[in-house]
Amino acid sequence: MLELLKKHFGYATFRPMQQEIVEYCVAGKDALVLMPTGGGKSLCYQLPALRLPGLTVVISPLIALMKDQVDALTANGIAAAFLNSTLSPAEISQVESAASQGKLKLLYLAPERLAIPSVLRFLQTLNISLFAVDEAHCISEWGHDFRPDYRNLHLLRRQFPGTPMIALTATANQRVRDDIVAQLKLEQGRIFQSSFNRANLNYRVEPKKKSFERLVREIRQRPDAAVIVYCFSRKGTEKIAADLKANGIAAAAYHAGLSAAERTRVQERFIRDQVPVIAATIAFGMGIDKPDVRLVAHMDLPKSVEGYYQETGRAGRDGLQSDCLLFYSAGDRFKHEFFIREMEDPAERERARRQLDEMTRYCELKSCRRSFLLGYFGEEWPKSGCGACDVCRPVALQTEQPAAGDFDQILFEKLRLVRRALAAESSLPPYMIFGDRTLQDMARRFPQSRASLLGIFGVGAEKSSKYGARFLQTICAYAQENNLKENSAPPETRKTVRAVRAVSDTVKESARLCNERKKLENIALIRRLSVGTILQHLETAVSRGIKLSTEHIQFPSDRFETIARAVEKSPDGFLTPIKNSLGEDFGYDEIRLVRLLLKNTKSGQ
Repeated sequence: MLELLKKHFGYATFRPMQQEIVEYCVAGKDALVLMPTGGGKSLCYQLPALRLPGLTVVISPLIALMKDQVDALTANGIAAAFLNSTLSPAEISQVESAASQGKLKLLYLAPERLAIPSVLRFLQTLNISLFAVDEAHCISEWGHDFRPDYRNLHLLRRQFPGTPMIALTATANQRVRDDIVAQLKLEQGRIFQSSFNRANLNYRVEPKKKSFERLVREIRQRPDAAVIVYCFSRKGTEKIAADLKANGIAAAAYHAGLSAAERTRVQERFIRDQVPVIAATIAFGMGIDKPDVRLVAHMDLPKSVEGYYQETGRAGRDGLQSDCLLFYSAGDRFKHEFFIREMEDPAERERARRQLDEMTRYCELKSCRRSFLLGYFGEEWPKSGCGACDVCRPVALQTEQPAAGDFDQILFEKLRLVRRALAAESSLPPYMIFGDRTLQDMARRFPQSRASLLGIFGVGAEKSSKYGARFLQTICAYAQENNLKENSAPPETRKTVRAVRAVSDTVKESARLCNERKKLENIALIRRLSVGTILQHLETAVSRGIKLSTEHIQFPSDRFETIARAVEKSPDGFLTPIKNSLGEDFGYDEIRLVRLLLKNTKSGQ
């Protein structure tokens, strides 16, 4: 099983509970899997599909989600296809033929197709080893995203009584779990529940005052990062997107009022990194498998804790640190109450009001937000505070991932360009080539052979064969230019490795433009890079002994002194601990700039 995991997915080890679930499914037993977004739910049925003799049929609620998953599986060398309303009759016939001939391992279906008698008859002709029901909370009217078409799933249980089923969801309280088990007849199966904690997410709720200006600042602190901004109304998404564009930030609106073609276009541009910011209603997101969203911001109050947890779950699916920011005003509650009063069904009205009460309670907490969220899903937070929400941040967030500063940022940017080019050539989103974690690991360990590349997180045999040569070419050229060798040392010993590097041409060019007294913003425009990357170039230049002319760089003296004190107190100089000590009023680029100015001053003494 580990060989299949590494070959097709590039992972050397399983995440918590994955191996147990996979082996249970391969044994032909029913299961309900409760696992947070980004916890690796899809692998729990995709890997069994490779081991089981027949076809795995996956029920998935959104067309875009199906396409994303099928594209990702195909990129990993796994035969997969989908059947939904976007296909022509000829294309449907082609997929059905491939399934009948045993050429597919996974077939994705929209739930509404189960109401078509011919579809059920077709399924009965296939050798089906497993049914997987993704986003299983959609089957429950007690859930936050009930889909009536999911009720058709009882037909599968009736017509395929001997075929095992696995149901998976990231958002289900006890009542919803019980409903899933009852609807899908999973009573004889096993419930697997991992922790709902997303250790890499930082939760914040801030007063809804000058929220747009603060949103702009948050986005600018993350240049080139993917951001989702949730709004209450369609009009709100369009206004936010327009205002962001007026402030020089590439953004697009997404809501149910757009045509299907326009929604698809916007979503494609987002997942392909062509537009970094999406302002959206809750109609957006379930179909997004994009792992590198670094900020999810709610400009308005969500309707329920389940919905909020699901939406924030789109941040940091790759396990890297990401932020969830909610702007709260008591007035937002009144907007929801207006719509609740319009509901005709008393039970629905009461359920909506109860959900709103819980969401309001979350926003007004004076205690740990993580503890509240986990408690809502029946999980106890064992500590007194999480250190990663605005209420109890005494301490920096501790994660399993290495600190952001321990990889070569310049090489990382070069590898992103390679990824972007390969994605365009393959007509795939960049993250389906390799994720940020994989590129960071390359920029940390400098692999210079096929064997070494296969040791990188997320690099399997299939992708190494398809894309490895281009990445190795870039890494080897950079390593030769900077006198670097392959590096397997732990992060804390790498400062000495970096200290002996030669100065690359890209660093020299940024330093030259700075010494011509050009503003940082202008250097970034000339070089078509972010200001943050330019600052990293300049810091590298100073550490290699290049003296910079920085007298023309203006910075408010009070903020400089505050940041300088924090930098001087930091033992290792990494950005994240400094940022955590300063708080949200200070951005990463400000810290980089002050750190640069301090280094440059010391180098001239």
